[in-house]
Amino acid sequence: MLRRLHPEQPDSFAFTPANQAWAEAQITKYPEGRQASAVIPLLWRAQEQEGWLTRPAIERVAEMLGMAYMRALEVASFYFMFQLQPVGSVAHIQVCGTTSCMICGAEDLVAVCKEKIAPKPHQISEDGKLSWEEVECLGSCANAPMAQIGKDYYEDLTAARFGEILDELAAGTVPTPGPQNGRYGAEPLNGLTSLTDFDSGRTQYNASVQLATDIGDTVKRIDGTEVPLITPWTGKGSKDAAPVRDDLMGPSSVAAVPATEGTKPATLEKARDEGPDNLKLIKGVGPKLEALLHRLGFFHFDQIAGWTEAEVQWVDENLEGFKGRVSRDTWVTQAKTLSTGADTEFSQRTKKQSKE
Repeated sequence: MLRRLHPEQPDSFAFTPANQAWAEAQITKYPEGRQASAVIPLLWRAQEQEGWLTRPAIERVAEMLGMAYMRALEVASFYFMFQLQPVGSVAHIQVCGTTSCMICGAEDLVAVCKEKIAPKPHQISEDGKLSWEEVECLGSCANAPMAQIGKDYYEDLTAARFGEILDELAAGTVPTPGPQNGRYGAEPLNGLTSLTDFDSGRTQYNASVQLATDIGDTVKRIDGTEVPLITPWTGKGSKDAAPVRDDLMGPSSVAAVPATEGTKPATLEKARDEGPDNLKLIKGVGPKLEALLHRLGFFHFDQIAGWTEAEVQWVDENLEGFKGRVSRDTWVTQAKTLSTGADTEFSQRTKKQSKE
């Protein structure tokens, strides 16, 4: 199937502050030079924010990851989970049309969509609230026919019940997800034949449905405010860890840092008038580390080039989650070259990749 960008596009895209922080955190999961590995989660977050994946959003993600626009577009157009056209403001309904569901009545569900939403897939209803499509197997064959709406499954559907669900969504209420015929999960239709004592200790709904019901989160799109952002892979993984959104956004003020071994280098309150150097041209420095260096008061190659051994020791000890990175990747040697306007092998490769 040929997938193209929608002909009508917004002028620009920007992540919300919370989603920007989340995206920056995801990038830190991957080794330097491999940031493009974060393309799918970042595209998904952009889609969750806007409802569909716009061209400006794809290009913004590509810029964040140092990818050519075309590379990010190839990913977005390859995976059908990415919607390249506007969707309903309330929900986009995905009806499973593969064997089990088709045998059990998926065609009736599609007919309901055509009647209540729009005649064709990916068309938006007249009120702008709903859209629909038929998709491949969603893996809930024991509960066929079914549809995915938002983040949840609505299973064991009949045409009548499915029509009611669409009416409820359009009216602004959130139908209870899960089986719609009274089943607890995927247990036999006639009830349990083994483990019959399981009934005594279970919640009202199965775990997934219970959580969705408790928080009313069935069709709500992810916006970055769900839980405090933590980055366990950088040493911020405890349950009591504080959110790291502020440091990921890289405020210009210099954060207070406790004294450690070594000698603290001279710092700047902000970059010089010509603006900060692209510290990511130093091998070993990615977006997260660049933001951290800015918070510590380092914006320019010549600052790093002038560090003494004692100052390198201080910086190495104060790189939160990246201790020892300065020495390991010989930042000072690289910075001395870059501060003269020359390129290192790494900076040449990085600049070339950004132009492709």
